[in-house]
Amino acid sequence: MNCLHERARIEKAYAQQLTEWARRWRQLVEKGPQYGTVEKAWVAVMSEAERVSELHLEVKASLMNEDFEKIKNWQKEAFHKQMMGGFKETKEAEDGFRKAQKPWAKKLKEVEAAKKAHHAACKEEKLAISREANSKADPSLNPEQLKKLQDKVEKCKQDVLRTKEKYEKSLKELDQGTPQYMENMELVFEQCQQFEEKRLRFFREVLLEVQKHLDLSNVASYKTIYRDLEQSIRAADAVEDLRWFRANHGPGMAMNWPQFEDEEWSADLNRTLSRRDKKKATDGVTLTGINQTGDQSLQNKPSSVSSYEKTQSYPTDWSDDESNNPFSSTDANGDSNPFDEDTTSGIEVRVRALYDYESQEHDELSFKAGDELTKMEDEDEQGWCKGRLDNGQVGLYPANYVEAIQ
Repeated sequence: MNCLHERARIEKAYAQQLTEWARRWRQLVEKGPQYGTVEKAWVAVMSEAERVSELHLEVKASLMNEDFEKIKNWQKEAFHKQMMGGFKETKEAEDGFRKAQKPWAKKLKEVEAAKKAHHAACKEEKLAISREANSKADPSLNPEQLKKLQDKVEKCKQDVLRTKEKYEKSLKELDQGTPQYMENMELVFEQCQQFEEKRLRFFREVLLEVQKHLDLSNVASYKTIYRDLEQSIRAADAVEDLRWFRANHGPGMAMNWPQFEDEEWSADLNRTLSRRDKKKATDGVTLTGINQTGDQSLQNKPSSVSSYEKTQSYPTDWSDDESNNPFSSTDANGDSNPFDEDTTSGIEVRVRALYDYESQEHDELSFKAGDELTKMEDEDEQGWCKGRLDNGQVGLYPANYVEAIQ
């Protein structure tokens, strides 16, 4: 019972570990860079763990609810505890053997006593004969003393004959009682054998049940799990995934290129992503479009190359605000480059770096503590300023990293 109980705990612990593993890695896969059919193959591996976990919980339940309880009930029926401790069946077996042995054991004790008496008489006889032989060579002994030694020898010989006769008689009686003793002992032994046979057969039956519960290879659902897993993995198609990625995140994605707009446009309809919006979006490269008015309006569809943030929300409001839209032109003749940095707005102020800063993005500046640079625009809501290094590089930097030069 302890053996099965421990195995059931192992099955439960293994099932819990599989579930935790599957849950953790499913989240990582869903938030990670995988996509398409290969992502489905990864998820299928986690599903396999969850389904196998359920099967091992069923194994645990079978061991405890069926096998453990079966042994427990059999123990109650086959072994009955006594008030003074021990089992009734054990005491009955011991009493049966003791009763079968009692008559023969009594005769055996008589044989041992007769044997001991006979050996003592023989020893005494040898000692008396030795004394008599030595007395014949001793001239100091008178005839009366010699006569006593001779009488002692005769008495010892008679004791030897008497004890021998008794010893032989007790052995004969023991031999006569031996067949009955063996018959009684075998009867009790066979009763114990029958009881033991029931126990052995029961345990064989129980162990077969345990084997059936542990052997998942014969469970139809177990085979189905790995058949489904193989199908999911084999269904992974690199060409299909690349085609999907191209259509959704590459050259094939829907584009909204800038088009001619008449005077009647709303400044609130469209605007470009400011740095504040950019900070809220993903770390990947975002391809964006501009919503149009009229019949040529297309659905705005920002798309990130990285699928890590595919569960994140992206800003969808756009504006053609002249101050933010890099594609809008301030030159009526179209001579200005919309990709050039605007270096004319605001009042330029010389500042000194208080700390080292390493740029995190391509449009940020890097500098060391003590370096001087020119602040071109005031701090925005995100805490960033636009500035220019002495080498002419223009970019953004954290406002609290510098101080104005007095």
